[in-house]
Parts: sequence; C-alpha cells; structure tokens
Amino acid sequence: MGAPAAPDSPGVSRAEFCAIACAEVFRGDGEVMASAFGTAPALGARLARMTFAPDLVLTDGDAALVHGTPALGAPPSTLVLESHMPYRKVFDVVWSGRRNLIMMASQIDRTGNQNISAIGDWARPKVQLVGVRGAPGNTVNHSTSYWVPNHSTRSFVEQVDVVSGVGYARAAAAGPAAGRYHEIRHVVSNLGVFDFDTPDRVMRIRSVHPEVTVDDVVEATAFELVVPPDIPHTRTPTPAELELIRNMLDPRGLRNREVRG
Repeated sequence: MGAPAAPDSPGVSRAEFCAIACAEVFRGDGEVMASAFGTAPALGARLARMTFAPDLVLTDGDAALVHGTPALGAPPSTLVLESHMPYRKVFDVVWSGRRNLIMMASQIDRTGNQNISAIGDWARPKVQLVGVRGAPGNTVNHSTSYWVPNHSTRSFVEQVDVVSGVGYARAAAAGPAAGRYHEIRHVVSNLGVFDFDTPDRVMRIRSVHPEVTVDDVVEATAFELVVPPDIPHTRTPTPAELELIRNMLDPRGLRNREVRG
C-alpha cells in the first residue's frame, strides 16, 4: 500500500504537520475550554484559537484562564490572567461537557482505550507511569483526543495493559454510565491522523503525513487498522498559519524537539 501524491509543501516540518492536525481537533467546537498536553497539542490549540476557532478558552495549565494566545514556553510572569479557575470549577466544566482535550497516550488500542498508568501485568508492572489521572472522567464527559509522538507497535497495541481512558467498546458496554458526551475524536501521531468513524467504532486511518506511506503506518501498528481506499495527506498549513507557528506561537522551535523531520 502506498500513499497519495505528496502535497506541495517544501520546508514544512513533520512537527508542523502534527501541529496543524492537532489544531483541527478543535474545529467547530465554539466556546469550550481547550486543554492540550504535549508540545504539538498545545501549539495546535493556540493556532486554532488564532485562526478558525476564536472562541476557544485557554488555561495557564494550573488554575487560571489566560487572556490572548501566549507563545509556548512563555514565562508565567508574562501571562495576562482573565479569571481564577480552581479545580472545582474545572470539574464543573468537565462534567458539563464544555471541554475538548488532547491527552497523551503511552498505549492506545483498536477501540480507543488509552493507557497512561502502567506497562505490563497490573500486579507486577514492568513500568509504572503517572496513573489513570483524570482520563476516565474526561473520556465519559467530553470530547477527548490523543497525541502519540512516537508511533510504534509498543504504543499502538492490540489491547492496553491498563484502561485509563475509556474507548468505544467499553463505553457501549457501560451504557448510560459512560456518559452522553463520550467521543474519542482523533488520534494524532508522528505518522498520521486516525479516527473511529466506522460502523463498529474501531480505529481507521484518516490521513498520513507527507513522506509517510500507509505501509509505514500499518507496520508500526500492532492491530488491524481500517484502511480506506483513498487516504489523503494531512493538510498543509497555510502560509499565514506557518507565520503564526514559527514567529509568534513557537519562535523557540520547541515543536522540533518533540517531533523531528
């Protein structure tokens, strides 16, 4: 399996394609709180707010809403705060479904279960990670997407070792307990973009990044992906978007430390 003809995108880095893919996660959301973990997601949320999603609400990552759209890595002393946002208010937003989130995933499987807790047998894991954190509540209360900067058979697995974020099969089995806002929207990796827009809600390839083939993606995935007959490349950032990325939102080039190429 190959890939479509490469778009005319000289000089656009892989990290910039990942950033635009993360920005697209927020398209059409309106006024919701955007939370993004990882450099590409944080850059994508800011880019979306400055272009096609101006009503997104950003936080400082701690306990406040911020005014404007600060650059990545901006010193806290330079942030202009709009409102105090203690955790109790965050939970109110989460439970109401007025949030869109891009989390990271150490493992993700075919039906969208995510693991950030432990690798290996639960009783004696090989690696202890950060724990389930807010993943269960996030996934049953509002739209959630995932960012995987290193796509491999170790991260895209047949079955996650610990279910942190709830995927489609488990949400369906739980019924109303899974919440009315459950949606695993996109998975963005350094190879492509994936969704679950299939009749049985399993992962399919949505796009591949330029210079990546479908074979590359299939080989790096431990389960069977849905492979549509026509797979586009991830869209190229516009010149205006590249200007924002390079000169305003990430002038220090932090994006290229997370994703190379």
